[in-house]
Amino acid sequence: MPPPRSADHSAAQPSHPPRDTVDALISQTRRLRGGVAAVRRDTTGDIDRTDDPQQRWQRALCDLAVHQLDDLGRHLDQLREGLPADPPPPPGSAPAHAPAHAHAPAAASAPDAGPRERGSLLSRVGSAEWNLLTDAVTWSDELFQIFGRAPEDGGLTLDELPSWVFSEDQPILTALVTDCLVDGKPIDGEFRVVRPDGVVRTVHMSGEPVLDEDGGTASMWAVLRDVSELRRGERAVREARDSVRRRRDIARTERRVAVELQEAVLPVWRGSPPPSRGVTAALDLAAHYFPSSSSAQIGGDWYDALELPDGRTLLSVGDLTGHGVAATSGVATLLGAVRGMAVAGLEPGALMGCLSQLLDTSAQPALGSAVCGRYDPATRTLLWAQAAHPAPLLFRGGTGRALQPPDGVLLGATPGAPYAQAVERLEPGDLLVLHTGGLRPFSTHTDTATGTSGDAGAERLLGLAPRFATARSAQECVRAVVEAFDDERREDDACVLIARVAP
Repeated sequence: MPPPRSADHSAAQPSHPPRDTVDALISQTRRLRGGVAAVRRDTTGDIDRTDDPQQRWQRALCDLAVHQLDDLGRHLDQLREGLPADPPPPPGSAPAHAPAHAHAPAAASAPDAGPRERGSLLSRVGSAEWNLLTDAVTWSDELFQIFGRAPEDGGLTLDELPSWVFSEDQPILTALVTDCLVDGKPIDGEFRVVRPDGVVRTVHMSGEPVLDEDGGTASMWAVLRDVSELRRGERAVREARDSVRRRRDIARTERRVAVELQEAVLPVWRGSPPPSRGVTAALDLAAHYFPSSSSAQIGGDWYDALELPDGRTLLSVGDLTGHGVAATSGVATLLGAVRGMAVAGLEPGALMGCLSQLLDTSAQPALGSAVCGRYDPATRTLLWAQAAHPAPLLFRGGTGRALQPPDGVLLGATPGAPYAQAVERLEPGDLLVLHTGGLRPFSTHTDTATGTSGDAGAERLLGLAPRFATARSAQECVRAVVEAFDDERREDDACVLIARVAP
């Protein structure tokens, strides 16, 4: 039975982009990257043999474009493949302790915080050159903006620069500069700086030494790119991915607990095909549980058959609102109460009234529908009551019909409401089919007041009458139901209990 608006609903599964579309984007990105690399080769020439700042700047821009396209390609690959494995953390992404300069207190409370400067790519890329012969420092206007430093204060020297960097990132900067100046290696790394306004920025630095005529290092030039928003986005992706994984783990755990609880509560002979039949000699019994097609969570459907001390047999099916552990734990409570009251001798009508009161006063109130019948093999009579549930179906002589339901409202809906009873006399070979409303496909509604009107599940079960007539056991009848309903998309769980009167 679908739960009310206040009950637990599983969230719709997110849709995924068409794979063909993502593949096309990946191909376009690769072609574009190849084109940018070709432009770099054709326009910058042999950059190692020239000190032209304009050519160095052009090569740096091409390198940045290639870097961006590589990032885009990796993200598209992840989008195509689904949830990615944990990527290695970017340099400097560990929690900071304290910056080395006077602005540390403000920075520690606001990592990568502050206003997002969403300018063009060039507004987040600056250049710098440190002349080792004259100690001159040249910074572009964009670099002053990235560092939040006034141009009239001049650019930071290589000795001053580490004081703006987080203490744990200082070894990264020192290694980059040392490798460049001493070993002539290109610069490629990231570190975090704290601006005078306390805003933390993550900077990617790339560059190389400029050699003089004698092959010595005359200066070091670099392009510094503000990648704060990029890293912020990557952190958001990681956090979202971790959240999805946590939710998946929780959902798997809840499902496992719900399945184990359901298996512990429902009769051990459930399933298709169950290992053996015959809870009693008077009835041949079989049952099957149909999971929902729209939710991975276990619903609150149940069925039960219990031989009572006086030789009569209790038959019941029902459905509680909700899904997951809450629903299956509610079923466990309800089934325990049903069995206890039936063994104590309560008739189905009184039993339904007690169940309704139990649901109304429980710690987690819920609604439910149910059918409960007591079969007496001595008189072959079924005394039964129902609570807003599809009526049992009786098959005899190759035809079937729904039993006329006595009055009964939803369990837990109206405390103190009476539940009427009805008596049906059965004959040898008769077949009773008790089922829950979830057998109906999507967009089909059940009118429980009339039993079958609008109940597509009951109507289709009645259509199986010819097959039931030729079946030799209740289990064969269950197989016929499974063949008719198992591949169908249902919006809720369902179950069916079949009882065949012994000849």
